[in-house]
Amino acid sequence: MKKIKFCLVASALIVSITSCKKTEHLAEKNQKISQDVLASISKLGFSTDQVIAKNGGYLVEGDILLTDENLNQQSQSPNLRIADVEQYRTTNLVKVPRTITVSVSNLTEPYSKATDVAIARYNALNLKMKFKRVSSDGDIDIVGFNEGPDGGYITLGSSGFPTNSGDPYAQVLMNTNPDAYGPNPDVQYLASVLVHEVGHCIGFRHTDYMNRAYSCNGRKINEGAADVGSVRIPGTPSKPDAESFMLSCSNGGNRVFNTNDVVALKYLYLK
Repeated sequence: MKKIKFCLVASALIVSITSCKKTEHLAEKNQKISQDVLASISKLGFSTDQVIAKNGGYLVEGDILLTDENLNQQSQSPNLRIADVEQYRTTNLVKVPRTITVSVSNLTEPYSKATDVAIARYNALNLKMKFKRVSSDGDIDIVGFNEGPDGGYITLGSSGFPTNSGDPYAQVLMNTNPDAYGPNPDVQYLASVLVHEVGHCIGFRHTDYMNRAYSCNGRKINEGAADVGSVRIPGTPSKPDAESFMLSCSNGGNRVFNTNDVVALKYLYLK
């Protein structure tokens, strides 16, 4: 998940120049990624805009880490299409019923408290997937990284998608840089980002991945036809879903599950 940081007193000219610099910088990053990798990312239905080689994989759409396993897998699902405005999941889901353990490694108290809040939000839905806090070696381990703003954006956190075997993605990275959450991070804000990143770990795509400008501003980005990785969740809305927990960019505050989020979560993990 990313958020856009603009100086409110900047003139329109300054914002325009900043935007141009950001585009050139990110285009330069894409040039370092091989065309074969970009083609694989596109085939999966993910944006090839702003791809960054990172942590043994490729960071796409701001906060999603695609592994080599993701890039090489083939879809078996008959219900794949490019997103319009509904909520979408990835091909792989977590096998349920099960309890997913969650640990926090080397992070300060606000991140620890936020983890408990995030777990409580999921467990309140009474899904067949339960979350349980453990002291170490959780199925999902929440760890920190420190990275400042890059081209007008700052990464708040990142994670990946479930494995072919039905396990959740094993790690959530949370940014400890003061420009991400400030010197005294708000627990509810942190919890909202953690809920979002855990959403990826259990198989959710961004609600607005067909047009990231909906929550991130900037130019419209649409991935085109998708072969895998974008399975429509029945019962979710046919119009833009404001305040969904899986919007690409944060609103900077406490974002809880909206009605459509609950529909999507229960469709996948309560049947």
